[in-house]
Amino acid sequence: MIFVKSEDLKYGMRLAKPIYNKTGVLLYERNTRLTLQGIESVKNFGLLGLYILEPAEPVPPMTEEDLDFERFQTMAVFSIREELDNIIAGREPVNLKRLANAIITNYGRLDHKITFTQNLRSTTDYVYKHVINTAILCALISAQVYYTPTEQEELVLAALLHDIGKLLLPNKVREKYDDYDTNDLIIVKKIQNDGLGLLRPEIGIDSGVRRIVAQIHRMEYGNSNLEQGKILKSTKILKVANLFDTMTCMKISEEAISEIAAIKYLLLNKDEFDEEIVGALIKSINILTPGVCIELTNREKGLVISENPQNILRPVVLGFSTNKIYDLSNNGVYRRYQIVDIMKTMDNRIKVDRERLEEYMNKR
Repeated sequence: MIFVKSEDLKYGMRLAKPIYNKTGVLLYERNTRLTLQGIESVKNFGLLGLYILEPAEPVPPMTEEDLDFERFQTMAVFSIREELDNIIAGREPVNLKRLANAIITNYGRLDHKITFTQNLRSTTDYVYKHVINTAILCALISAQVYYTPTEQEELVLAALLHDIGKLLLPNKVREKYDDYDTNDLIIVKKIQNDGLGLLRPEIGIDSGVRRIVAQIHRMEYGNSNLEQGKILKSTKILKVANLFDTMTCMKISEEAISEIAAIKYLLLNKDEFDEEIVGALIKSINILTPGVCIELTNREKGLVISENPQNILRPVVLGFSTNKIYDLSNNGVYRRYQIVDIMKTMDNRIKVDRERLEEYMNKR
């Protein structure tokens, strides 16, 4: 799978991912071959480019839930764009609470993990896609820590609104995404305060939502002066969700890190990120599940054949070159071998042959 910019699309290229319109209607299915009319349509949609299958590449497996997730992401991005633009213009957001409750309905009441696939971002849509994904992660985490519906709504609304100030940034700063230098941070901090000022009771933004957004800004940009006991649990959830999405998102300018690298970072920095909340995130999304290709510390590439629910960093792995089974739940094995990182496709989705997986599992 490769990413091809809109201006470089060619007749006959096959789509690796479906394309939906703002209402969620499927416009182009996966494996569809591009026509000249289709290429013009893509340019008219304002898309920077498309994920394209390489000539001999099979269509990557996707479940119905995966497809629904991508469809929901697309619809939600169009929706939040309208709502944030309304707030910036001083108007009351019409469908903001409806969007928050749609996110909670879809992802705040699940009893299983989901595959959290990322979408490509540019300077023009980065904020919209980021707040939607952060809100989805907040909904997932809040379900694991038994939030009430009222608490969930407040948290998800804060996630949707927390980066509104970045829409006001000068282009030269916005183009850096979150890779800011010291001078940029001064500008971002001021702009985020301006954004907080837009979240007024007169347009229907509750004080509880505003408080979470204010706290996350103070924690992110220093000079917080926040006593640990006064930091809201919702702020801690938003902090974890915000950073996880930022670290793993797909950007044109740089390569994203894997989910496992992001999780390792969160787990290692226990003083900064609440351990219970990071654990709730781990329980919400698929990371080292059967079918994931990994690299071990001995440089051998391998395949996860059995997940470890107690510790995701210690699954059972099949080595490709040696055909050896590494049971990382065994302390003796784990002292010698650990997982360095995940090997993934461009959009962070794993390619897996389920029948072959079952074959290896039966041989254990």
